[in-house]
Amino acid sequence: MTEVSTKVSMDPVTLTQGAVEAIKSIRASQDISDAYYLRIGVKGGGCSGFSYEIGFDEVQEGDSIYDIQGIKVLMHKTHALHLFGIEIDWQEGLSNRGFSFNNPNAKSTCGCGSSFST
Repeated sequence: MTEVSTKVSMDPVTLTQGAVEAIKSIRASQDISDAYYLRIGVKGGGCSGFSYEIGFDEVQEGDSIYDIQGIKVLMHKTHALHLFGIEIDWQEGLSNRGFSFNNPNAKSTCGCGSSFST
């Protein structure tokens, strides 16, 4: 019997089309070099325990690099536990403008959606 091995590659983060367009627009309008990738992470703080980080940064030790819809994304390996499966969207409305996070790992979130607990 022959054993077949299949490598399944899954991006840890989903970017909606609105998020992709916003990221590309921000990069172009601020003339951000291709040496900087989009960093998605978490940090302690916020009203629920952790808050999201998103911005452009250089590759650092411990980072994993992903190509998600043509955008180079950095995520520190220790953050994957909190972020795996998250969907990032861009909201454009009267009361809310910016990135929104739909995190299946969050047990609770604050009212504004910028912090969470696991």
